Amino acid sequence: MSHEAVRSVGPGPVTPEAPAPAAGAAELKNAKKAVVAAAIGNGLEWFDLIVYGTFAVTISKLFFPTTNETASLLLTFASFGVSFIMRPLGGIIIGRYADRAGRKAGMMVSILVMFIGTLLIVLAPTAVAIGITASILVLVARLLQGFATGGEFGTATAYLIEYAPNRKAFYASWQVATQGTGILLAGIFGFVLNTYLSVQSLESWGWRLPFIFALAIGPVGWYIRSKMKETPEFMATERSEAPLKETLIGNGGRLWAIVGVVSLGSVGVYIALFMPTYAIVNLGMPKTAAFVSTLIFGVVMSIGSPFIGMLADKAGPARVMTWAAVGTILIGIPAFLLLMAAPGLPMMVLVELILSVLATAYFAPLPAIMSSMFPARIRSTGLSLGYNIGVTVFGGFAPFILTWLIDRTGSLLVPGYYLVGVAAIATASLAVSRKVFRQA
Repeated sequence: MSHEAVRSVGPGPVTPEAPAPAAGAAELKNAKKAVVAAAIGNGLEWFDLIVYGTFAVTISKLFFPTTNETASLLLTFASFGVSFIMRPLGGIIIGRYADRAGRKAGMMVSILVMFIGTLLIVLAPTAVAIGITASILVLVARLLQGFATGGEFGTATAYLIEYAPNRKAFYASWQVATQGTGILLAGIFGFVLNTYLSVQSLESWGWRLPFIFALAIGPVGWYIRSKMKETPEFMATERSEAPLKETLIGNGGRLWAIVGVVSLGSVGVYIALFMPTYAIVNLGMPKTAAFVSTLIFGVVMSIGSPFIGMLADKAGPARVMTWAAVGTILIGIPAFLLLMAAPGLPMMVLVELILSVLATAYFAPLPAIMSSMFPARIRSTGLSLGYNIGVTVFGGFAPFILTWLIDRTGSLLVPGYYLVGVAAIATASLAVSRKVFRQA
């Protein structure tokens, strides 16, 4: 590695917000535009992701039919998890491309590939019509979506953070807020379609409606991004000749610390994604009541994230995330015990509200601390790789693992144990980030 590469190993710590020169009107205007450009693609990709999990029970019947209901559901969640194998690959390819060609170029690629994957799901015939080919089409679509999502978060976050004139945790938190909006929209679709459509209508055409909605939004996001300019920080940064090598070798410690930090942010979201299936299949709750949990999570994350971002600017992202991780360790198992003891709508609302507040408090500062760990020359690659390894290892197969473990052990406390275990890993990783890499 060159002497210059060694000197660019780290950008320095994130510290609580200090007095800074007021941003000019032009800077604020560009920052707001960056929020929209980054948010629309990020929200769209998370909407596609959550909708697939939200309608997992229906999709399992249509595309992965077997004589065993649990087996069908496992196959559906396996296709959900397999797509995450593509995420690190997408992060490497799109992230590296964004560090060489620009953040805007990477964002354009990710939203285009996501559009193609969504189109495949919209058009895919069911297993009744074409047999096992239907399962293959859905799998290919999920792989494309996984590849696109792998490059989206890191590249869009780098774009957003580099346009932020100040209050970087606040601006970066909009990445999480738009994910909450995607979850909220998925919950609305799930609630409305399951409430007002018959089972026959839902399985014949109703389940496709949210994917058609996402398909219609895709071109809008692509157009908005096409009109944006490249970030000034990227334009002023000397390009890395080998961003992947520089990330793995010169910044390997930072990368693996971020993987551990990402773990709870990922699992917190996917526990929420798993909750409707858990409530319907394992607790015997009606579908309409179960989807309320998704709505609550979406509302809390979309509204709460910017406020958590402001808190993180004052107290420090790592400090706020540590509070949330410790809270998760303390409340994770008792929350599921309460739900098991009283599996009704009131308790579901209470438990989901608690879990969503903790998940939002942890996730909202995550983009800021991740961005601060890598210099601009490798920021997209570092963000994309660290984020997607963490998401794939800890979150992508979470619904599959939880469904399988519940079936094998018969214990409905499995999600609580899993959540607490990952929270412990995240707490340790945050401690390393604070002590070794000086993150506040």
